[in-house]
Amino acid sequence: MRTWFITGGTPGGFGMAYAEAALERGDRVALTARRPEELRDWAEPHGDRVLTLPLDVTDAAQVQESVAAAERRFGGIDVLVNNAGRGWYGSVEGMDEAAVRKLFELNFFGALTVLRAVLPGMRARRSGWIVNMSSMAALVGAPGFGYYTASKAAIEGVSDVLRLELEPLGVKVLTVEPGAFRTRAYAGFADEPVRETDEDYRGMLESVRTAFVEQDGKQPGDPHRGVRAVLSAMDEDEPPQRLVLGSGAYDTAVRKFESALKGVREQEARSRGADFPPGG
Repeated sequence: MRTWFITGGTPGGFGMAYAEAALERGDRVALTARRPEELRDWAEPHGDRVLTLPLDVTDAAQVQESVAAAERRFGGIDVLVNNAGRGWYGSVEGMDEAAVRKLFELNFFGALTVLRAVLPGMRARRSGWIVNMSSMAALVGAPGFGYYTASKAAIEGVSDVLRLELEPLGVKVLTVEPGAFRTRAYAGFADEPVRETDEDYRGMLESVRTAFVEQDGKQPGDPHRGVRAVLSAMDEDEPPQRLVLGSGAYDTAVRKFESALKGVREQEARSRGADFPPGG
């Protein structure tokens, strides 16, 4: 029986889908949210197998308190799902600096704070899983989401190094890259006006906002099916290092990597020519 610690437990999102999949397997779940009262009715039927906790991942003290509470209740954490995050939009030049820093505090530094709180227990037991929820945006950015892309690319980079550091210690790391999934992630765009002072970017951002409002509730990805794919990957004898979720995301990733590899190979002579000559 595993114990899961899941951030970003918003109803209808990936966090709750992970929790439900874990419970179906007979596991125990600590599900966190900024407003845990929204989880009360959902948690009640599961009795003492579920612990709901208040958690803002940008509050380091609250992270420590929540992790300690889960460890006291269940004796240890076997799987961390770093799921909390959000995708604010704005141009690279014009997005308010405070908003940029807030985005990184949530999407990147918040995830680091949680995993650094959980890892000591995993290292002591020489076992565990870190599941970092990234995004297809980390691989292929879109206009208006430069800083969201950057924050998720940072998660990708640190996950790759973390995987190497933890492998000898028995802890595995999986990076998950979803495309468009039918969560509540797009719902906030309807109430979030374009905040851009430069008219050169306003039209682009208005189009971005309109597109996300129109797509809300029509995204092709099913969070529950996506989570089942993640759990299936974790069960493999040799689990993957990353998992792309969704048909559209898969096709986009294949095009991205094939194009990138082609570009690298086309510049082979220049790349190799940057070294000192042999024997030099």
